[in-house]
Amino acid sequence: MNRINKPSAIRLVAILAALAVSACNPAAPPEEPPLAGAAIGGDFTLTGSKGQPVRWSDFAGKYRVVYFGYTFCPDVCPTDMQRVAQGLKVLKAKDPDAAGKIVPIFITLDPARDTQAVVGEFAAAFSPDIVGLTGTPEQIDAVAKAFKVYYARGEDQPGGGYLVDHSNVTYLFGPDGAPIATLPTDKGADAVAAELARWVN
Repeated sequence: MNRINKPSAIRLVAILAALAVSACNPAAPPEEPPLAGAAIGGDFTLTGSKGQPVRWSDFAGKYRVVYFGYTFCPDVCPTDMQRVAQGLKVLKAKDPDAAGKIVPIFITLDPARDTQAVVGEFAAAFSPDIVGLTGTPEQIDAVAKAFKVYYARGEDQPGGGYLVDHSNVTYLFGPDGAPIATLPTDKGADAVAAELARWVN
């Protein structure tokens, strides 16, 4: 006559029950980033605020928030940059480790006026963590095409100067340089922080 060890039998039933539950509720697969596989981004060499060459590869291992604009922009660019900076500040308060993995980058679309000193001052006005970049017209044109950014010289202004028409997309790239998502700067700092928290790990 076979005897069943009661404690062992109870444990076996518990294990089988747990396996049955896990089979009925398999772990959800990781969410696919909206921009996964998109041909956005790529290597570049531009100029930093101190005149130093800055390459895309310099940010390897970091998440990168990338925004294209120009410092003479009267409304959209400063608003978007402010919300990026505030969003990072919100994230830092909640999760400093995640915030520390992110580098925000501002790239000008108006190299004729946005010298290295000008982009540096503009970026620093929002956060000392923002990297301001400029370059030759040819370099800026190439990087804008690689990052799928539209821009063109706009109307001359009555008091002098001109506007630059451009798309205002804030990209998030992963540590490997691959595109992940766009950030909802139009919805404010909290929305930016929430989207960053969703993807930065």
